[in-house]
Amino acid sequence: MTTELQSAEPAIPAGDGGLVRVRLDLAYDGTDFSGWAKQPARRTVCGVLEEAISRVLRREITLTVAGRTDAGVHATGQVAHLDLPAEYDVPGLPRRLARLLPADVRVYAARVLTPDFDARFSALRRHYEYRVGTAPYGVPPLDARRIVSVPRQLDLAAMNEAAALLLGERDFAAFCKRREGATTVRELQRLEWRAESEHVLVAAVSADAFCHSMVRSLVGALLAVGEGRKPVGWPAELLRSSERANGVTVAPAHGLVLVRVDYPADADLAARAEITRNVRVVPGCR
Repeated sequence: MTTELQSAEPAIPAGDGGLVRVRLDLAYDGTDFSGWAKQPARRTVCGVLEEAISRVLRREITLTVAGRTDAGVHATGQVAHLDLPAEYDVPGLPRRLARLLPADVRVYAARVLTPDFDARFSALRRHYEYRVGTAPYGVPPLDARRIVSVPRQLDLAAMNEAAALLLGERDFAAFCKRREGATTVRELQRLEWRAESEHVLVAAVSADAFCHSMVRSLVGALLAVGEGRKPVGWPAELLRSSERANGVTVAPAHGLVLVRVDYPADADLAARAEITRNVRVVPGCR
């Protein structure tokens, strides 16, 4: 039997053939994927996962994800959900999927949650990390798929000073690829650089949500400051624009990793999802 399970709304309570809401925690190397979202004739994370899970369960399923990553972007803490009949062995799903999934994607946990859990709309915040290698010889071969080579001295203090001016709830239209009907208002909660080792810098970036290419655009703007090509106040000045800024270079995808997604307590999941669905507008802005 082939049945498509719609998972955008709360699951029907278990019992008498009802469904349960299942959370999947997963990781992937995005190098050879054309992003998360399914696309015709392209290898995507969602496409590979839905095909494998449908084979294991012998029914078509639909996944809802916390954040759709772009082509080449990695994840160690991605979250998705689907709805399944209550009789399935949910905890055993990762072991069964390990036989079918390719080496560059893994589901490492599956568990039943309250029907109000929504991987996308219930999320409080997403956490990303972006790695840059500054060694003059480039990036070591085993790190080349996850660290971007910027073989020059970067001013870490200037980059953090510029980053601090971007925090808060703002319209990040200058740093986003606009999508029809989508808001570019986001609450940027953390943006700071640290030295992970002698030749590797890491940007930690957290927000309630991110619009298309936002993290890589922010990184690109801050790298321009770190290299001395732009003044400290330049990235913040771009926030005045209601359109994407032409002067911002989008940093390469392979340095970016989705590392964690935060959710509220079960009792607050439905309320959080309702808040997230509302379009946010900064007072005084369009």
